[in-house]
Amino acid sequence: MDLKDYYKRIRDMEAGIEEAFPLIVSFSTTDGGKAGVIAEVNRYCAARSIVEGKARLATPEEADAHRASAARERLAFQEEEAKHKLSVTVISAEDLREIKGAVGKK
Repeated sequence: MDLKDYYKRIRDMEAGIEEAFPLIVSFSTTDGGKAGVIAEVNRYCAARSIVEGKARLATPEEADAHRASAARERLAFQEEEAKHKLSVTVISAEDLREIKGAVGKK
């Protein structure tokens, strides 16, 4: 393998990728890579994976679906985390007496 050609192909591929963090879809590989796994990587990693035949760029439809799914998962996680947060309010003894007095009058 000619290393100059290899790195030139990577640089050329990297220059053709518009997004800073593109999504790639993996191919099945002999070293254990699973087909169809979507990953968000930097341009260089995407270009290297494509040149090495380990992945391809995700189509716009795949990218939209993946990002929408990630947003739903992130929202569900944030909602679950919010359930476990403890909210504490500190009030003075005088305010507590006023509250107790107001409740007692009803």
